[in-house]
Parts: sequence; C-alpha cells; structure tokens
Amino acid sequence: MLDYIALGILILVAIILFYGVIAIHDIPYEIAVHRKHPQQDAILVAGWVSLFTLHVIWPFLWIWATLYREDRGWGFSTTTPTQESRLQALEQELGELKARLAASEAPPPASAETAPPAPQQEV
Repeated sequence: MLDYIALGILILVAIILFYGVIAIHDIPYEIAVHRKHPQQDAILVAGWVSLFTLHVIWPFLWIWATLYREDRGWGFSTTTPTQESRLQALEQELGELKARLAASEAPPPASAETAPPAPQQEV
C-alpha cells in the first residue's frame, strides 16, 4: 500500500513541476501584456523557445519585457514631455530677447532732428 502512495506522490510532484515550469516561462509575456508591450507575440514565442533551450534565454526575455512602458516608451529619452514644452518656451523667450538686444544696439535712423550741428566759423 505504501508503494502506491509513494508512486502517487511522485506523479503529483512531477505534474506540479511540469506546470510550474510552464507557468514560470510565461512570466515575461504576462509582464509584456500588463505594460502593453508592442512585441508581446515575439516575447510569447521566445518564451516557448526558451523551454527547449532549458530557459537559457529566459532572463533576457524578462529584461526585454520590462524595458517598455506605455507612458514613457522604451525609456531611453532624456527629456520628458513637460521638459520639452518648457525647453520650447525658453527657446522662444531667448529668441525674443535676442531680437530686443539687436534692436537696441542698432543705430537710430538718420533724420533732420538728430543731424549733427553745422560747424561754426570763427571770426
């Protein structure tokens, strides 16, 4: 009787390990779905391929799935949308200041009122 109980436990452990490995290999795909990754299908297929390569590529799939986020994309941009709008406002203000500076440094137009006085003759 104990032989049958031991065999049942052995089969149960084998089934749990089998489904556990399949569940673990699917984690990067679930991350990709949660983050709305544009390459979800490729991550799913690569996860199945990783089963046949004994999960050698699995850590790279995890990294690939976590690199993308819907709100910021791949995350390699150095500026955020608010920084970009602020940068554009500062560039516009700089252009206006340069125009003012150029206008103040320009010589006034020659007119009759500002003409230099005629030289006086000594008698």
